[in-house]
Amino acid sequence: MGSSSRKFVLAVGGLAILSGSLAFTPQFAAAGEVEEGKKIAENRKKGNCFACHDYRGAVLPGNIGPKLINIKQRFDKKKLRAQIWDATKANPNTIMPPFGRHKILSEQEIDKVVEFIYTL
Repeated sequence: MGSSSRKFVLAVGGLAILSGSLAFTPQFAAAGEVEEGKKIAENRKKGNCFACHDYRGAVLPGNIGPKLINIKQRFDKKKLRAQIWDATKANPNTIMPPFGRHKILSEQEIDKVVEFIYTL
């Protein structure tokens, strides 16, 4: 194998390793976002989701809102985000606060809460 062939093989191998490691990056970022989303959702001054909803791991959950189970079967992420941002769009009679419209949560916080709820 000539010098240029070795360089090519090393370059391709390096790219394969780099692209393989990049494939794992979103999984780690998503796990961090899920954990941050859970903290926001359970913060009484922010999401306070368990005041109205029951979900796996909730401490003293409420029963005013629907149980947060089988979320992936009920919502895609876009629809779930819209529901959290302003539930009155889908149901004008809801008592769920419009977390985005009333700026209770920032856009980034809503994204993180969506990531957490989507695991339920």
